[in-house]
Amino acid sequence: MKFYEKLNEYISALNCTAKDIARISGISAATLSRYRSGERAPETGSEVFSKLCSAIAEAAGERGITDITEKSVADAFLSCEDFKTADKNRLCRNFSALAAALDINLAELCRHTNYDASTVFRFKNGTRRPSEPEKFADDAAQYISGIINTKEIAAVLYEATGIKGGSRASLYADIKNWLLNSESPAESGRGVSVFLNKLDEFDLNKYIKAIHFDEVKVPSLPFQLPTSKYYYGISEMMQSELDFLKATVLSKSNGSVTLYSDMPMTEMAKDKEFPKKWMYGMALMLKKGLHLNNIHNIDRSFEEMMLGLESWIPMYMTGQISPYYLKRAPGGTFNHFLRVSGAAALSGEAIAGFHSNGRYYLSKTKEDIAYYQKRADDLLKNASPLMDIYREDSAQRLNAFLLTDSETAGNRRSVLSVPPVYTADNAYLEKLLAAHGISAEDISKILDFADRQREITEKILENGTVTDEIMLMSEEEFELHPAVLPLSGMFYGKDIRLTYGEYTALLKKTEEFAQTHKNYSAEFTRANPFRNLQIILHEGRWAMISKGNFPAIHFIIHHQRLRSAIESFTPPVVEE
Repeated sequence: MKFYEKLNEYISALNCTAKDIARISGISAATLSRYRSGERAPETGSEVFSKLCSAIAEAAGERGITDITEKSVADAFLSCEDFKTADKNRLCRNFSALAAALDINLAELCRHTNYDASTVFRFKNGTRRPSEPEKFADDAAQYISGIINTKEIAAVLYEATGIKGGSRASLYADIKNWLLNSESPAESGRGVSVFLNKLDEFDLNKYIKAIHFDEVKVPSLPFQLPTSKYYYGISEMMQSELDFLKATVLSKSNGSVTLYSDMPMTEMAKDKEFPKKWMYGMALMLKKGLHLNNIHNIDRSFEEMMLGLESWIPMYMTGQISPYYLKRAPGGTFNHFLRVSGAAALSGEAIAGFHSNGRYYLSKTKEDIAYYQKRADDLLKNASPLMDIYREDSAQRLNAFLLTDSETAGNRRSVLSVPPVYTADNAYLEKLLAAHGISAEDISKILDFADRQREITEKILENGTVTDEIMLMSEEEFELHPAVLPLSGMFYGKDIRLTYGEYTALLKKTEEFAQTHKNYSAEFTRANPFRNLQIILHEGRWAMISKGNFPAIHFIIHHQRLRSAIESFTPPVVEE
């Protein structure tokens, strides 16, 4: 039962009128009318809530009903499915995230809602909580729904919240509900945690050996497929996918491949053999050296999005895949399916909810390939990078990005398993590297890398702050999980394993660096569960996840919800 239904039930059971309740409680008739219609509800713990419960109990007493008390009324209201205590912290986090995403002019919001500007600024930065969260969410939603007046702003809203466009009334209701009830990035930590742990534990070399990737041979036998073919239903849809992979692998074409689908995957997941065959086909395409553009459908829950990303980790680690997402919400009436390579095109559609009645068309004709390639190109133009992936062959692009970004003011925060090389002086680094038998040529390259990192950091410190959160390990922990010198940024060809003495010396060097750089701070913690990952955040702009051990790989994430979730992620405290 909903709150308004329970309220109306009381009024009916007591054979009284809304005017009677308004008179006893002192609540205005207009407000009570909104409560009865379901338009509004009082905040739990508020004076209005207490007055309403007391008034109903008093009206019951006037009619000789003794089992309806103020407490029993309050308990009954609190048990209603839509009557939850507003989480003020959640509201502030969500408001802050939405204000940043939409670049909301807080002064304008305050002018339209009659809030004091300094108060709203405190709500946004989390130093103060609204005394009436329902009212603030209501007022904020009323204002925000009024500024969603272009396709571009609507796209940003969808990206940040998952709220699709609609009338102002529906936008208002959806935004209010999102502000009060949406799972915040911090609360989405489980999905992020699993994703990061999978990356941390993933070893590309072990994976390649496990699937015998090195032994996989691209077949050369001709694949007998008609020039074009139609497929019907879920079973044939899966076969069309496998036929597309075969046609692409066995062709002479080395053109890139574009993949998009917003088809529901639950039915296909029931087939135990299909995922294996599909993975094998994907492995063959990667083995052939093809580049894949994968456009993710993110019109789903955060948890589902993270699960989807997890399944792609092995293929992302090859560096041959560019992941994208669409900012615009896909239409809800039709489901679409598109695969295009230099050798074949596969297209299909189905009515949402009637997946099994879909039809799919696979063609190898030049005309069809050209047509569907144009569609794929247009789709990519509407897509945004979900993340940029950098391996050794793109080291220059990564360095250029970080150097350019250092010019942008803002705060950076890092989660590191080992102290960074830029906090150590070159004299110490040279001594450390020589002790490990590193060649003079390589020592020179590593020192140059340390110089570049130091230069970038000091440039950032001119207009912003840098906070490094560094894993603090006991000698016993270090023996179990020995650290390597963090050289993933230069894609050094092997791991340089540190001794515990070298690790503690680097910690001390970091402390000394903090003392001589006023905008730099180092925080030492035992709460970092990652051994092979470092996370670097330019707050509000991007998040970079770097795989530390060889072969190095870096993911720079732009998608707002994913970036915000990583930004808000708090590593669990490891109990000793």
